[in-house]
Amino acid sequence: MRVSIHKNIANPRLFKEQLLSWAQQFREVVFLDSNSYPQQYSSFDCILAVDAFTSLKTDYYNAFEDLKQYQQNTKDWLFGYLSYDLKNDIENLQSNNFDGLHFPDLFFFQPKKVFILKGNELEIQYLMLCDDELEEDFNEIIESQKSKGESQETIIIQQRISKELYVEKVNQMLHHIHIGDMYEANFCMEFYAENAVINPLEKFLKLNEISQAPFSVFFKNYQQYLLSASPERYLKKVGDKIISQPIKGTSKRFADLAEDEKSKNILASDVKERAENIMITDLVRNDLSHTAQKGSVEVEELCGIYSFLQVHQMISTITSKLDPKYSAVEVLKTTFPMGSMTGAPKISVMEIVEKIEETKRGLYSGAVGYFTPEGDFDFNVVIRSILYSQENKYVSFSVGSAITSLSIPEKEYEECLLKAKAMHEVLQ
Repeated sequence: MRVSIHKNIANPRLFKEQLLSWAQQFREVVFLDSNSYPQQYSSFDCILAVDAFTSLKTDYYNAFEDLKQYQQNTKDWLFGYLSYDLKNDIENLQSNNFDGLHFPDLFFFQPKKVFILKGNELEIQYLMLCDDELEEDFNEIIESQKSKGESQETIIIQQRISKELYVEKVNQMLHHIHIGDMYEANFCMEFYAENAVINPLEKFLKLNEISQAPFSVFFKNYQQYLLSASPERYLKKVGDKIISQPIKGTSKRFADLAEDEKSKNILASDVKERAENIMITDLVRNDLSHTAQKGSVEVEELCGIYSFLQVHQMISTITSKLDPKYSAVEVLKTTFPMGSMTGAPKISVMEIVEKIEETKRGLYSGAVGYFTPEGDFDFNVVIRSILYSQENKYVSFSVGSAITSLSIPEKEYEECLLKAKAMHEVLQ
């Protein structure tokens, strides 16, 4: 059981920073920030969960079943992540590539303390066992200082795949497309730094400031961190409604308004980008149909153009009504990994990509989010994100693009560098 109280917050923006700063003392932290991005399916402006009362940490084997049991038995707030490699629990697949981070495949926790901010209204929910700490904590948050200025660490970022090798690998993928093994695949490459010491909070605040993405995350599990400026929702459940919003299609932002508008219009009418988006929309429709009431899968918006601080994106919205015989976790299992990060047909692509990529994806291209006590959920797609293992002193970020028969390897490489720009800027 939880004790719930409401507070009025005069300056929500300042309060968010104080909240995140105060949270650093805990071993487990999940901070989700929508950055006030205008979106139809938003439930709150930000949410913070700290301090595990119970948790689930596991490798991919039987992971979805374990999560289902945990979620159904707890019937409380749960926060955590699904790594891309949970694909191996769903299909007969493997992940044998290099991994410098060594995060668990799945991690969720039931927080003792939850803070939910909507406009000026703050709701605080504490488990009964610590509700006597609520007022004291709130006063501490209000008095806590914003993070101090940037500390100077020098980090040497290296690229796992050179430009020449990237072009060669994309040509291999095009060969697979031409012989009919697949028709679209998301191909990813890693940037990394060894012997790296960073201040995760500072880096997150900087990344969040220059991106202001609707699915931003600061995640900490002891010495493992995710700093995410994701623009993409993977899946949301509200009652019996399921919402998926895949992103496929990217173009540059420009300071000049006319130039920026032109970039947006070029994206909207780009044949290749539209084809990518429509293929994935089709795949998502198919994924959702596994748990949907008959005839309830709908495309609410096809190839909508949305602008973020760093890039313009093409986003589609697909919804369905959940058949009551399926659990919340089954919806995740039958749609994971998200189509925008795999390609189509899904299983064939995952097999091929495993052979051509050099790095185990892990939490990158997985999902971070939460379950509510009522069994609803919301998860992002882990892209535009920095991963950090404090223990291994290893920093990693990956970027990818969709390869189709119309792909020009050099152009795909340029798109990857465009997506990597914000993370580069933050780390250097």
